[in-house]
Amino acid sequence: MRSPPRFAPGPITKSRGREEPVRPIAAGLKLDEAHVDSIEQSHQRCVALGVSRIERPDLTPLGHSDLAVVRERNLRLHDHAAPVMEMLHEQIRASQSMVVLTDATGTILHSIGDDDFLERASKVALRPGANWSESAKGTNAVGTALVAETPTLVHADEHFLHANHFLTCSAAPILDPRGNILGVLDVSGDYRSYHQHTMALVKMSARMIENRWLSDDYRNVMRLHFHSRVEFIGTLMEGILAVSADGRIVGANRGALEQLGLSGVAVRKHTLDSLFGTSVGALVDRFRSPLATPAPSAQRSTGRQFHLLARFNWPVWSSLAEAISGVAPPAPAPAAAAAAPPARETEGTALARLCTGEPAFDGLVDKVRRIVGRGIPLLIVGESGSGRTALARAFHDDADGRHGPFVALHCASTPADALEAELFGTDAGTGRDGARAGRLVQALGGTLFLHEVGELPATAQRRLLNVLQQGQFTPPGQGAPLPLDLAIVCASGQPLSERVAQGLFAEELYHRLNGLSVRLPALRERQDLPVLVQRALQRCGAGRPPEVAEPTMLLLRQHRWPGNLRQLFGLLNTARLMLQPHEVQITPAHLPEDFLDAAGSAADALAPSSTPSPRTLGDVQIETIRAAVQDCRGNISEAAKRLGVSRNTIYRKLRGRSG
Repeated sequence: MRSPPRFAPGPITKSRGREEPVRPIAAGLKLDEAHVDSIEQSHQRCVALGVSRIERPDLTPLGHSDLAVVRERNLRLHDHAAPVMEMLHEQIRASQSMVVLTDATGTILHSIGDDDFLERASKVALRPGANWSESAKGTNAVGTALVAETPTLVHADEHFLHANHFLTCSAAPILDPRGNILGVLDVSGDYRSYHQHTMALVKMSARMIENRWLSDDYRNVMRLHFHSRVEFIGTLMEGILAVSADGRIVGANRGALEQLGLSGVAVRKHTLDSLFGTSVGALVDRFRSPLATPAPSAQRSTGRQFHLLARFNWPVWSSLAEAISGVAPPAPAPAAAAAAPPARETEGTALARLCTGEPAFDGLVDKVRRIVGRGIPLLIVGESGSGRTALARAFHDDADGRHGPFVALHCASTPADALEAELFGTDAGTGRDGARAGRLVQALGGTLFLHEVGELPATAQRRLLNVLQQGQFTPPGQGAPLPLDLAIVCASGQPLSERVAQGLFAEELYHRLNGLSVRLPALRERQDLPVLVQRALQRCGAGRPPEVAEPTMLLLRQHRWPGNLRQLFGLLNTARLMLQPHEVQITPAHLPEDFLDAAGSAADALAPSSTPSPRTLGDVQIETIRAAVQDCRGNISEAAKRLGVSRNTIYRKLRGRSG
């Protein structure tokens, strides 16, 4: 018996007793059969759930208190995802879209996007607290990705609800190292802004969050990075396995599961020996040198060839060495230590690793170093993305004898009515989950980082001042006070003195928190861009980082960087992923079009009106090409190699300008 054509005009479905024609699926996109099947199955689930296509859905989000509970439960997910969402948004800026993060139930935790689209999106409840499971909103990228557990595109009239037909949504589930769904990352926008590369960006961003989660979970064990192609080690395509000291596999990222052809449960039944026929001891010996290159290996069950690279820091290496041999590695001889120059005392520390050789910035870091472990609060002023969290984390990591956690509270992204409970905690008589420790208690023995501290409400300011004055704290519901044994670091986008002058921040609390105040320069103010670019590319992966062609560096230098270091790292990470296996240089062709447009506008704005060149991005390119050809004494092949372009490109550019 012949079945009716799928989603063609004419077939009828029922929704709560109403017969409605099924609309065509994503007309014009030419999506594959598997995609159409997935959407069809989702529509069938929605019909079975009794979801109405035409009745207005419930758009009421969670109340503030309930949303605060959900955010608290998913705070770690938010902290890992927020910077990645910022980078993703930079790639889709001005595309009538927004970036959305949900928990494992489909409830929106955080969203950022274009102001024009946000107003329209609010009409379908694309805001924190709204639930986008299939049972609540029908077929949609978030809800359907949660059911299918795979990246999902839902475009225009593929949405089950008529009210959502103006949307195009690309979503990818976020998995923990054990294969459990943590939440969903989604880009939603006007269907007319659909771009085929959006899904790729979403999937890459989800992998970044997953890899950050894995590295955080398993920072104290060996991490084995691998891929069948050596040049992919260090990219988001690599597999990562977390390996315990006895060689058991305790965690894996999505890339590892895909390459090994195993589920999360199956891979955790393996050891290094059963997977690759090697041991922890062999890997420690092979990769103890930071200059070690990836080693060839093969999956024992399939024979598939891989390249392996093990990573571990010194304390982990020491514990592994002890576990293997029973003897700790020898410490440096006292004579050798005494012979080292005094300046080397700070080498290898977290703060020292932030230094770039720029005197002004290195001097700032040295000021911070001088108060580490001295009980002096640190106040960091700087624009978003300028490295405030990195500086706070390094300040914490370098504190000798302080082994407690680094606990952060983002005062600007936490609802004002929930901030006090977040900071000080709740007792058994309040809150849906009863007693809950606040960040003050969680940070005891470590560091409390108050991000955008100027946004603390007045009542929380008074309580915090009282705690700092007394030097102790009594958690809600407890009778005995606890000594305030923690370091305090605060960050603000504007000088707190301005908030004090505006009457928005208590002057006495300001003086308590302002032990040492430092201002982090914006990226556009720094003179160490080449060093930062090199470090960003090294941070993107374990393999040899690519070079940056001269025209690309010129574009990077003239950009204004509104997103600062966060934007730079996101741009370079994306550019590196655009490289073909044979390419070793990042050229302007690897940069996003919106960045090139912005760079061209900047060149126009910066060019003096009295000089005819360079006036446009094309002029900048021509000037760079001519200079390279001149430096190479007319050797077009050498100039093309230096610029990272083909000879035909140079001929075409010069011919086009001269003609």
